[in-house]
Amino acid sequence: MVLYADLDALRASAADVRIVTSDGQTIAAHSYVLASASPVLERMIHRARRGWGAADCTVAVFGVPSDAVIAFLHLLYSSRVAPGTEEELVAAHGPQLLALAHAYRVEWLKRAAEAAVSARLTADRAVDMLKLARLCDAPLLYARCARLAAKDFAAVEATDGWRFARRHDPALELELLQLLEGADQRRARWARARASQEAYRQLGEAMGSLDCIFDAASAGPGTCRDGDATCQGLRLLMRHFAACARKAAPGGCARCKRMLQLFRLHASVCDRAELQDQPCRVPFCSHFRAKMQAEKADKTWRLLVKKVRRARAMVSLANRQVPEVVAMSWVKYSSSKWARN
Repeated sequence: MVLYADLDALRASAADVRIVTSDGQTIAAHSYVLASASPVLERMIHRARRGWGAADCTVAVFGVPSDAVIAFLHLLYSSRVAPGTEEELVAAHGPQLLALAHAYRVEWLKRAAEAAVSARLTADRAVDMLKLARLCDAPLLYARCARLAAKDFAAVEATDGWRFARRHDPALELELLQLLEGADQRRARWARARASQEAYRQLGEAMGSLDCIFDAASAGPGTCRDGDATCQGLRLLMRHFAACARKAAPGGCARCKRMLQLFRLHASVCDRAELQDQPCRVPFCSHFRAKMQAEKADKTWRLLVKKVRRARAMVSLANRQVPEVVAMSWVKYSSSKWARN
């Protein structure tokens, strides 16, 4: 394909197609270049020639300024977005090029224009670009507009695009509000998930602290992590459990019930209860193990045990020390691999 640095050289060559813009400007072009770049332009050229019966024809490209049409033709002749002039054209006429590339089915240019518009998106254009993304089937730009609106809705709400949508396009306003509601719901779900993971992690640490406390009680002072807040909190709770007179009263004691639940959970995740040489020393462990074997736990409790087991495994992997020899070997392997690449 012949490449043209600018349209002045194009006008000086033998062109057989005339592109007419919205303001009446006429641009000369070659039919074989346009037809090979766009199937829509190919059909338009074919219909124009069949109707007029002449070798040359006229094709109207309306709806965008002449500068955008010139940039569009320049990129069609270049057949790619090369660093330099082409990137500047896409950045300067991104929305218009996106609309033209979508209308005339130039997929490579559509992707480049969508990426350029998404990278330069601001709050004052979010509503307009959201509508453009919906009309041009541009999912990357659509998602970027939705994220920006959810992040800074106050700035979006103050724009002319939002006010215009509220007065003249209620469907777009409703769609944007639904996107914002969906973003709020996703954030709430993520917050709940993070809170749940933190709760499971704390329960996993509590199970390890129970082992630590009673191993220290059997092995002597200095074994338990005295500075650990979890261990200290459990020690206080167990002192209360041992001295509380209300745990046997009707209704019981809430703190004692919490301690019993921790003992039951420990028995569910304990991996030392059946060892003969080193049995588990945590109180009620064997009692709750025998009770669980006789009575099947409900689904909610089984799910809790599964989550706590997983959290303990993740904490154990995160705290595991890598031997220095293995670490150095991995560093040498990584360095040699990158050097080869």
